[in-house]
Amino acid sequence: MRGVVFAGDKQLEVMDFPDPKPGPDDVVIDIKASGLCGSDLKFYRDPPGAALKALGFKSFDERGVEGVPSIIAGHEPCGVVAEVGADVDPRAFKVGDRVMQFHYDGCGHCDLCRSGWTQMCPQGATIYGATAHGGHAHHMLAPARTLVHLPEAISFSAGAAIACGTGTAYGALRRTGVTAADTVAVFGIGPIGQSCVQFATAMGATVIAVDVADAKLERAGEFGAHHVVNSAQTDAVAAIKELTGGRGATVSIECSGAPPARAAAVRCLAVWGRSAMVGLGGELTLDVAPDIVIKQITIYGTYTFSNVGLAECARFVADHGIDVDKLFTDRWSIDQADEAYRVFDKQERGKAVIEF
Repeated sequence: MRGVVFAGDKQLEVMDFPDPKPGPDDVVIDIKASGLCGSDLKFYRDPPGAALKALGFKSFDERGVEGVPSIIAGHEPCGVVAEVGADVDPRAFKVGDRVMQFHYDGCGHCDLCRSGWTQMCPQGATIYGATAHGGHAHHMLAPARTLVHLPEAISFSAGAAIACGTGTAYGALRRTGVTAADTVAVFGIGPIGQSCVQFATAMGATVIAVDVADAKLERAGEFGAHHVVNSAQTDAVAAIKELTGGRGATVSIECSGAPPARAAAVRCLAVWGRSAMVGLGGELTLDVAPDIVIKQITIYGTYTFSNVGLAECARFVADHGIDVDKLFTDRWSIDQADEAYRVFDKQERGKAVIEF
């Protein structure tokens, strides 16, 4: 089979790999769609090995892939079960099942793993597409316990998005307890921010989209945002307070990781407001008394979602008819992977996916 490997310094290769064979507790997935995610870009842009060292892995041997020169990229895999290991319960997964792959695995025994939060395993997590082979290939080997069923109503490309960015958006909204009584300010209208707009609208909230690019704000309107604010042209905090009669938003979701947006996401809140920090990177500087304490603000750090949350998100999408495929502006084949990442690296368009 062929798979995409990040060589570093904005280079990648499509390499040949042996077709995987399942161990007793594993499955082989025929990949139908594998999403491109903004967090891929650290591995794509950084010097070879730098991103893995930042994760604490110093050599290939430490990742348990001795003899394999490179790791197949892609942590948003979606496809069909092609083979199952001897010990996989057919009541759980069988050949032909449509599945998403939860791209983390842990020890399987600690409280965090048993509750579905394997990415937080104190023994260390496997991250598929980073420290183990991911979904940018024709086939993928994965433990059966990392799979989540994909409802028939959801396309494979939508399932790939739900498996990371879209699921992350849903997790942040659930963490902050969004209801129809809320006004939600979404900062950063990339694919995760767009998903936040879709979900918050479906939950009945009033949605204010904030970005520095008019094109992204126009997209936010297409996804259901009730108001848009260009923070490069106006003070976002003042604009949000004006839109809410001076009260402020009850919830903010910060998706950009940009320090000014992080601060504005807290300062735009009404009394008792809740803010979820989703975007990676960047600092947050606040005046604690007026910005947090006096207004009794709650700030959440939200790190993707659990495998239980992934299944819940998929059900929400199916039950509410959320058009996740609307996120995609670019669809590529594996032979176009180099061009796909060169375009995606500019971060000027919407969601992208490799389809098989």
